[in-house]
Amino acid sequence: MENELKQNQTKKMLWPTLAMMAFSTVWGFGNIINGYGYFDGTHVIFSWIIMFALYFVPYALMVGELGSTFKNAEGGVSSWVNATMGPRWAYYAGWTYWAVHVVYISSKGTGGLRAMAWGIWGSIEKFDSTPTLWIQLATLLIFLFFCWFASRGISFLKTLATVAGTSMFIMSILFILMMFAAPAINPHSNFQTISWNWKNFLPNFNVSYFTSLSILIFSVGGCEKISPYVFKVKNPAKNFPKSMILLAVMVIISAILGTFALAMMFDPQKVSGNSQALANYISNGPYWAFQNLGNYYHAGNLFLYLYAWCNVIGQFATLVISIDAPLRMLLGSKEAHDFIPAGLLKQNRHGAYINGIWMVVVLSGGLTLIQAVVPNATQVMEQLVKLNSTTMPLRYLWVFAAYIALRNHHKQFNSVYQMTKHQWLAKLSGYWCFALTAACCLVGIYSPDPFTLFLNILTPIILLALGLILPIIKKRQEQK
Repeated sequence: MENELKQNQTKKMLWPTLAMMAFSTVWGFGNIINGYGYFDGTHVIFSWIIMFALYFVPYALMVGELGSTFKNAEGGVSSWVNATMGPRWAYYAGWTYWAVHVVYISSKGTGGLRAMAWGIWGSIEKFDSTPTLWIQLATLLIFLFFCWFASRGISFLKTLATVAGTSMFIMSILFILMMFAAPAINPHSNFQTISWNWKNFLPNFNVSYFTSLSILIFSVGGCEKISPYVFKVKNPAKNFPKSMILLAVMVIISAILGTFALAMMFDPQKVSGNSQALANYISNGPYWAFQNLGNYYHAGNLFLYLYAWCNVIGQFATLVISIDAPLRMLLGSKEAHDFIPAGLLKQNRHGAYINGIWMVVVLSGGLTLIQAVVPNATQVMEQLVKLNSTTMPLRYLWVFAAYIALRNHHKQFNSVYQMTKHQWLAKLSGYWCFALTAACCLVGIYSPDPFTLFLNILTPIILLALGLILPIIKKRQEQK
């Protein structure tokens, strides 16, 4: 018995390993690209620091406290909500987590197709000159193929996604290191000069600034994704919070150094000078960055092709996982049988929730088709980034709600680790993060473009209404 316990303990992962897993899951090169574009270059530095200090650090520490309190709960946020607020609220938490992936799935198909174009041609001109209708129809066909793929219960892409995600993470770190070394390697290249005037790091507080804050919220959120791995860490009550703290430090360093690396390459005035320039940068910025890096090192498009094909694999593998995993979390939970109609719980012989996948087809496929009216593929990609930033953070609200409920009933739970011993400070942090997330999502809906504004309003309403209707249908089924 003692030998068995020792063997199980040796299988546990170290907390730095979990922090690295969380970092590669939460943070990406695209987050640095988006922050630089939407917030006028190095002006984003101040916003990053404030966002990390007043939002991300308490957010990560709350996840650490929740994870250590419910260290044996494998359902993540839904389990936390169920334990602190009850099964009905746990259903809504699970529904929110699934619903926000409807938009995310559409962006993965579009992003994967764009990455493939860069990987084949080494440029994007042919792709962007193609009529949007044809691009969206091709995206829809790819999406339908991977929906079929997900319905076959094929899971090896999870390993592929992990490999691709790790390689993307490595390339992101290499970009920062190689960019700082580039002036020494090739001093005659045309690098941008960084102005170290402190005003160059302060944000421009205007309408665009406040309506883009959801981009930063979207970038730093999601560390609760690794909550199901709490019980796989050695001494999780103490070590899981440590991994969250290390995650916060790594994200802060990566964001600031990455911004300076981009400032050596891109002129902010040319990146965000007008809406079309911003759309081009958001859609193609990562590829331009690695293409320029190859030029600095006299390697041609080598780094561009490596990044593009890693991104193709990562985008499409994530597409399959985003179709399958959130659906399993929603329909496979205990709450599903109480609040979701029986038809959606049907599984095929491969164990996939086939009717749930059809629901994904209708919603994500419809979103893909409706964007065929957008003038060009570049604007489609930029529009999806903005839409994701106003919908995906809605799932973070349940983390803060569960934390507030935990502190309201703290005597019922054994929390080995606490973010703070002061109840008022803990609750204030929870309410602050909840309010800031909700406000940024609401303000982020605004867009000067009427179609984008329409889509930003309509998408959350449809998903919310569907989540409220399903329990009503279930109740009527039970009555019959």
